[in-house]
Amino acid sequence: MIIIKTPADIEIMKRGGKILSRVFDVVKETIVIGMNAEALDTIVRNVILGYDAEPSFLGYRGYRHSTCISKNEEIVHGIPYADKIFLPGDIVSVDIGVYYQGFHVDCARTFMMEPVAPDVEKLVRVTQESFFEILPVAKAGNRLGDISSAIQTCVEKNGLTVVKDLYSHGVGRELHEDPLIPNYGKRGKGIVLEAGMTFAIEPMVNLGTSDILTLPDKWTIITADRKWSAHYENTICIGVDGPEVLTQSN
Repeated sequence: MIIIKTPADIEIMKRGGKILSRVFDVVKETIVIGMNAEALDTIVRNVILGYDAEPSFLGYRGYRHSTCISKNEEIVHGIPYADKIFLPGDIVSVDIGVYYQGFHVDCARTFMMEPVAPDVEKLVRVTQESFFEILPVAKAGNRLGDISSAIQTCVEKNGLTVVKDLYSHGVGRELHEDPLIPNYGKRGKGIVLEAGMTFAIEPMVNLGTSDILTLPDKWTIITADRKWSAHYENTICIGVDGPEVLTQSN
């Protein structure tokens, strides 16, 4: 069941989104070559707690960390191990959720550890661009497939591959709510969008195959061919004239 948020609900999610945006500002200022993922996870947890909020991921289905940090061929759900070091040429996806006054917001960014290869820079850029392609169509009266199609079209016209076995999703009182939202699809298909729907839209884009594998840690998902992947995510609220991005950082 898709839960339509009230104006009061959305105001709370906006405040949570501002907190998460500030968290990502700290990540952007902090993440450097030579840093390890565990150290970044600790910083993020402390910043979130400092805003009287909670990390959404901590304790979720037994997960013991506040972030998911994924490198290179890791698509999502990478565990922030101490021996996961950020090296020159790497790309690092940092995925964070904030739980504030009863509501979750969810956001991810992929950071480049310069210098990166040209094809990798394109991968990161197009992944971000594919999110912003949804903004003209993610409005009340349109269809869910309009969002999915906008992402897929942007990705594939640039010669890259959309991950098809992982999804964007609803978000609100639960971290993952209905509906599941494929990052590929056809315009004019799917449910009708209504004002007050809140979604975490997260394109996951690969240089190679769309096929995925899960590592033995049962969390980390990688590309089947080990080619690199990028991830970009924001929480949005559907409106009459278009969406409001609740987690937009600088």
